Amino acid sequence: MLTVALTGNVASGKSTVASLWRAAGVPVISADELAREVTAPDSVGLAEVRHAFGDEFIEPDGSLDRRALGRLVFRDPSARARLEALLHPLIEDRRRSWMDDRRREGAPLAVAEIPLLFEVGLDEAHDVSVLVTAPEDLRLERMVRARGLAGDEARRIMDAQMDPALKVERADYVIENDGTLHDLEARALELLQELRHRASGTGASRRAP
Repeated sequence: MLTVALTGNVASGKSTVASLWRAAGVPVISADELAREVTAPDSVGLAEVRHAFGDEFIEPDGSLDRRALGRLVFRDPSARARLEALLHPLIEDRRRSWMDDRRREGAPLAVAEIPLLFEVGLDEAHDVSVLVTAPEDLRLERMVRARGLAGDEARRIMDAQMDPALKVERADYVIENDGTLHDLEARALELLQELRHRASGTGASRRAP
C-alpha cells in the first residue's frame, strides 16, 4: 500500500484536495478528525487537556471549546507546545491504527492529511508527501473572508507555521493553488492519477510496508 501524507499551511486548500480525493474513492483521514476523536467527551485526551489548561476550555456539555483553546495556543507558543506534546502522540497512534486497517483491507493507496507534517517529522513515516501551496495574500484573504477571523488573528496563525518555501524543498509533490477551484481540482486529480499509477506498480513505495 502506498501511504501518502497530504499537507499545506493554513488556508492553502489541502482540505479541499483531501475532499476531492475522498470523493474519487481514496481512503483519507484528517488530523482534525483524529484530534476530535482523541479529545471527545470522557476521553483520556480531553482529561489531559482539562488538567493542563483548566475548566475554562470545556463547554457545558463536556466537549472541548476548540475555538477558545485555538485562540490561546496561537497567542502563546509555550501553550501550543504543551498542547502538541499532549495530543500528538495520541493522534499519531490513531493514525497508525487507521493506516494498518486500510492495509489489512487491501487498499492500494491511503492518504493522511497532516498540517504539521514537516514540523513534527512525520514525512519520513509515509511513502510520499504532497504539499498544497497558495500565495500568502490569498491565504490571508480566505481566513478573513471564509473563517471570519480578524486580520491580526489570521496573520498570527499563519506566522506560527513553517515557511511554505521550506516545505516546497522537502515535498515529493507540490500542488499550486493559485487559480480557480476548477484549476485546483484538475491539478489534484492529475496528481491522484500519478499516485494511483505508483501504487499499482512494483516498487511503488520508497519504504518497506
